[in-house]
Amino acid sequence: MKHQHYFENAIDQLQAENRYRVFADLERVVGSFPKAIYRTCDTNQDEVKDRTKTSAKEVTIWCSNDYLGMGQHESVIRAMSDSVSNIGTGAGGTRNISGTSHPIVELEKELADLHGKEAALVFTSGFVSNQATLSTLPKLLPNCLIISDEFNHASMIEGIRQSGCAKKIFRHNDLEHLEMILAAEDVNRPKIIAFESVYSMDGDVAPIREIADLADQYNALTYIDEVHAVGMYGDHGGGITEREGLAHRIDIIEGTLAKAFGVLGGYITGTRKIIDCVRSYAPGFIFTTALPPAIASAAISSIQHLKNSSLEREQHQLRVLETKQALYDEELPLMPSQTHIIPLWVGDADLCKKASDRLMQEHDIYIQPINYPTVPRGTERLRITPSPLHSQDHIKALTDALVETWTFLELPFEHYDGSNEDETGKQSVSDQLQLVVHKSGG
Repeated sequence: MKHQHYFENAIDQLQAENRYRVFADLERVVGSFPKAIYRTCDTNQDEVKDRTKTSAKEVTIWCSNDYLGMGQHESVIRAMSDSVSNIGTGAGGTRNISGTSHPIVELEKELADLHGKEAALVFTSGFVSNQATLSTLPKLLPNCLIISDEFNHASMIEGIRQSGCAKKIFRHNDLEHLEMILAAEDVNRPKIIAFESVYSMDGDVAPIREIADLADQYNALTYIDEVHAVGMYGDHGGGITEREGLAHRIDIIEGTLAKAFGVLGGYITGTRKIIDCVRSYAPGFIFTTALPPAIASAAISSIQHLKNSSLEREQHQLRVLETKQALYDEELPLMPSQTHIIPLWVGDADLCKKASDRLMQEHDIYIQPINYPTVPRGTERLRITPSPLHSQDHIKALTDALVETWTFLELPFEHYDGSNEDETGKQSVSDQLQLVVHKSGG
């Protein structure tokens, strides 16, 4: 076939570099999270697979972005089911052509309220919301300069690239470098500082207050991606900006409905004029079919629940700290993390894949390996994300499985450089654990 060898070579290269992604065939079962059914084909990998011949087993998921298990929450399921029964399935069109259902209108009101903004706009995914907004707004600002954190998500990078505007990259969370870039520009030149609140692969948090201070000083707009924080932090789930009382200092807050809220979609919030500009100018919004009303209804239910309930967040933080403590006690190489994301350092793509495979094959535990280009070469890792529904028995099973896997693969048992290296660091984890247990009444 014409040109097929180019495609074969491209895949061969990924496989040779241990960067070829293998998808896990999972079936989540309502009421069983974090358990799921994992299916594999029985035929040899080199043969044409007969999809009718599969084997299945129950596994425990330790890498889900459904951080709070809201994707299986009773009220969220009921809201989606009722909406399908009453309204139907698809949206019926783009937002401009019959696709603006009443649930989407109500969802945007909920999101604006969540972040204390005048308006919100819903997209089909978080990737699209970043890409569409960051490719559109800078074009409306004459001679705009975008200043982007070097660890920003691929969706932000792609949107900035598509804008065609000038850009500069500041070193990750480096305020001095950011100020140096800002100070070198005309104070009247339009500027956008784009960054994240929680960085998904390292679990660290941006210095939001200080970035906002610099933005005020040097006359720049601020754009923050809160996708790994919305629902998770703040009294009502508004993210790190709500937790720190800083939402009013950020011009555009972007988030997702597909992680802690357990549904699907992305969004931005800001002033009515900013939202109207994206609504009116962004091709990624204008020419895309709207979210189905059932998805919007489920998202509303999830947001409203988490606005009024802190139980899930408290239980989640407790499980996170219990997991960190258990892994630390076994001298597994935890990377530093200020949040619910627990990176476990491996440092080699082949070994990272082997560790993931062994956990699944021998211990019925699913943790996806994280390799380049998602993270830099030499920092390959397993990314663990506890939920409030992981029990202490789950944590014990995970710890035992990781110890066995590390021993079998002859991976080093050592405290990762910079992560709880001494007794002071260990005490810090213990202190945090006791504080969360106290707050949750445990």
